[in-house]
Amino acid sequence: MVIPIHDRNPTQRTAYVTYALIAINVVLFVLGPLSGLSSTSRSRADEACKQAVYFVEYAAIPRELIRNKPLDPDVVRVAVGSRVVACRVPDHTKIPFLSVLYAMFLHGGWLHLIGNMLFLFVFGNNVEDRLGHLQFLLFYIACGYIATYAFAALNADSTQPLVGASGAIAGVLGAYLWLYPRARVTSLVPFLLFLPVALPAWIVLGTWFVLQWIYFQGMGVSESTGVAYAAHVAGFIAGFGYAALFLRRPRREPPRFEPAVPPPGRLPY
Repeated sequence: MVIPIHDRNPTQRTAYVTYALIAINVVLFVLGPLSGLSSTSRSRADEACKQAVYFVEYAAIPRELIRNKPLDPDVVRVAVGSRVVACRVPDHTKIPFLSVLYAMFLHGGWLHLIGNMLFLFVFGNNVEDRLGHLQFLLFYIACGYIATYAFAALNADSTQPLVGASGAIAGVLGAYLWLYPRARVTSLVPFLLFLPVALPAWIVLGTWFVLQWIYFQGMGVSESTGVAYAAHVAGFIAGFGYAALFLRRPRREPPRFEPAVPPPGRLPY
């Protein structure tokens, strides 16, 4: 898979919502128990329990979403090294429908956060520019909900917490692919020793979607992979479908990487 780092596709307005979403995700992660920066626990077991309880209280859980009823366990068990630790869950009020929104701003680790925010940073500004600030925010949240509930429908009995902005961001990627398939995206290619290469968006995002689909078909359950590929696929389809139905591609193509040609009779400095 290629790693996008920049696209040559200028915008006409500042992507305030995109930047705000990135900032909120980063701040909540840094302040949460998964970053390790705000930890006050003295043992691995205490830290593991804090993280597990955090997910029980705020993450989206498929069984809760399908039944629209919180599990409210008194104890949750987590593995710490070679032993299993029982963690007490304090009394709390949880609304499963709202947990989907909370889960969009939670991440399981630094790599999870950085990967999601990178994709949102590269592609979100152009989709926001096309939709407008408010419509983009509603579109982002709607794609996140569709992705999460699609995953829950396919894993109705799962109690594995589901966190991350991946489903919502996948919707952004789908919309970008429809709107700007020929935009040039500078990407790092692993098999080329991570050298930057300018590729059209349809290759970068098309490859991403095909890989998600393959992984989903082969091992799409989060318990076995740690990644909710079904949510990625559903979010992408939702975003692409919305853009294809309601948005026209811009007439002006984004600029491509072409060598500069000096005007006749003048030499470049």
